Amino acid sequence: MLDYLNIKQINGLKIETTIRLCRFVVQNNSFSYNDKYYHEIRGGAMGSPLALTIANCYMLFFERDIIKQI
Repeated sequence: MLDYLNIKQINGLKIETTIRLCRFVVQNNSFSYNDKYYHEIRGGAMGSPLALTIANCYMLFFERDIIKQI
């Protein structure tokens, strides 16, 4: 995606730093249910701003490939 958009920084942060921060957030999701805390193993929390952004990035690639076929 970075090659597609030709972006080197986002709000002054290097892309590599942004990716590392995203990985940290996704790998450290936790939630509580019935007064117990759980560590989410895979995926992002539904409704979180980061999960929405990651989903939009995925759809960018998915839609781009479909549009090329039309």
